[in-house]
Amino acid sequence: MRDLGIEFISVFGLPPVDFVHLAADLGCRYISTGLTGAPLKSLGYRTFSLRDDAALRRDLAAAMDDRGVGISLGEGMVIRSAADVSGLASDLDIMAEIGVAQINTLSFDPDRTRTFDQLALLTTMAAERGMGTTIEMAPGMTIGDPATVVAAIDHVGRPDLRLTVDTMHWVRSGYGAAELRQLGPEKIGYVQLSDTTLRPRMESYMREAMYERMPPGAGELPLSEILAVVPTDVVVGLEIPMRALAESGVGPADRLGPCVAAARELLGAN
Repeated sequence: MRDLGIEFISVFGLPPVDFVHLAADLGCRYISTGLTGAPLKSLGYRTFSLRDDAALRRDLAAAMDDRGVGISLGEGMVIRSAADVSGLASDLDIMAEIGVAQINTLSFDPDRTRTFDQLALLTTMAAERGMGTTIEMAPGMTIGDPATVVAAIDHVGRPDLRLTVDTMHWVRSGYGAAELRQLGPEKIGYVQLSDTTLRPRMESYMREAMYERMPPGAGELPLSEILAVVPTDVVVGLEIPMRALAESGVGPADRLGPCVAAARELLGAN
């Protein structure tokens, strides 16, 4: 059975230690995390900063050790036109301290050449701290199609740079299992699993992606075919934010428990 994780945006700022216990209680071995939390005000969670709170980092490490949960992906290490990724050195130090296996990045810099150069520097910096790097492809981003993913990986020239396949982004960009197979399974480093409809359900694509996704099998994405291409040692993280349910009073275990069950049923067929 593949290793399952729960992604950072699925829990809307749930404090890190509580997040670890949630994942363990649901039978998941991994979580992803950013260094800060900006919770939905309606849920009553307190903001947190793993960057500024050393005691919280220690508590997180103790909880992970106790429950057998690791951090599969570190979020927030993005490329921006107005900043150099060398400024992320201290954040990468913290990511390494808390045991992050890989960092995930995407580029908001429209300059493709600069994006590739910054990606190369970020990948090297992560590797110096014992972490891999993944690129997340998304519609409208500088790295927004398989050809650009391949060009970026080739430019960097390191085997520890691979693709994060976000199933919503991948299919809504017009791609499926055939394009993923053509890309090459060895280039896949992570999967963010969710379902949705083929046509947009909300006027804002990013609002839908950030707040309202669907459990595996509840939508129209060819998830089984996509997962059949993914190597079995790649972590599958459930990126299934469901804000309407959360704000209606459905807690994280009750929201995500059925998602875990649906994912396990889907993965069991691959």
